[in-house]
Amino acid sequence: MGGFGETIFAEMTRLANETDAINLGQGFPDTDGPPSLLAGAAHWIGQGVNQYPPGPGRIELRTAVAEDRKARYGIDLDPETEVYITVGATAGIAAGVLSLVEPGDEVVLFEPMYDSYSGVIALAQGVRRPVTLRPSGSGPNARFTFDPDELRAAVTPRTRMIIVNTPHNPTGTVFTPDELAIIAEVCRDNDVIALADEVYEHLVFDGTVHVPLAAQPGMAERTLTVSSAGKTFSVTAWKTGWVMGPRPLVRAVQTVNQFLTFSANGALQLALADALRDEQGWVRTQRDALQDKRDRLAAGLTEAGFQVSNPQGTYFLMADIRPLGHSDGVDLARALPRLTGVAAVPAQVFYANEDEGRHLVRFAFCKRDEILDEAARRLRAFGDRSQG
Repeated sequence: MGGFGETIFAEMTRLANETDAINLGQGFPDTDGPPSLLAGAAHWIGQGVNQYPPGPGRIELRTAVAEDRKARYGIDLDPETEVYITVGATAGIAAGVLSLVEPGDEVVLFEPMYDSYSGVIALAQGVRRPVTLRPSGSGPNARFTFDPDELRAAVTPRTRMIIVNTPHNPTGTVFTPDELAIIAEVCRDNDVIALADEVYEHLVFDGTVHVPLAAQPGMAERTLTVSSAGKTFSVTAWKTGWVMGPRPLVRAVQTVNQFLTFSANGALQLALADALRDEQGWVRTQRDALQDKRDRLAAGLTEAGFQVSNPQGTYFLMADIRPLGHSDGVDLARALPRLTGVAAVPAQVFYANEDEGRHLVRFAFCKRDEILDEAARRLRAFGDRSQG
């Protein structure tokens, strides 16, 4: 891990705090989840649910996850053996990679990529094989996607796993059924395991539909799917996630994770089990509000001179800084808190080939409207100075 220092999220948040800047870098909401969920957690804590839960998680939450998966996607899971609760999705991803990737095994993944993927592949002594997502077209309707031939070329006899993040952080792409079919074909033809990071599965916009990779033909038996409560219910500090898939793969995750975090908070698990059943209306309302926030920030960034790609999902907007006369996202992101009072994240840190994303920065729009409006005002003033 010698090449890994402070995460970019920690650095940008620290800069935001030091300069009293609006933090649009790290993806966490500034409002809470549904009141019934918060009250449920307090109830179960008060009822004494404060000791270790079962290692695989409370059966109440595992059952609720399985029911939700069946209701929304038609995927059948045995809550006893095919659903496993983790300390957030990040722990599930880590245990998935550490349990299935041996030293020297290759892991294909799409860049830009969530930064924990690289860290845990390094811990497993695996080898990254990135496939770059690039914009198709230009302007706000540009959508990041991959070249199928590049994906096929990335797979070698040493490939053990492909990590698929949809809806995708940071580009906001939601892979289409046709794109997922190509990924599934590559997995089947090469006997590759898939790890599907679907934490933003509920946060899709403009009528876009999230399709699980595990629903593709021949993929149920070779796919570990990871999701969580943090993004769905705006409780990112709760760090409660789940891994789903065939019993042998889930068992492998459990074998590793019992020596990492062992178990997640039991009281929160019980509250989330109720919310998965009772608060889907709140989730839909939150999704629609986030779509409005996306549009609000996109308009402000465009007026400031950035070139913006409208995401199909997640919390994030990717913005091209070149129209403002800048070319290095890291330099600009480190300067923005002091220059403008707004913090963002440079996208190039999500790439193995940093030149692919050097001109991009990522803004989070999961904030209150008045915060987004003030950030846009500050960035417009910066844009006027840059272009003046």
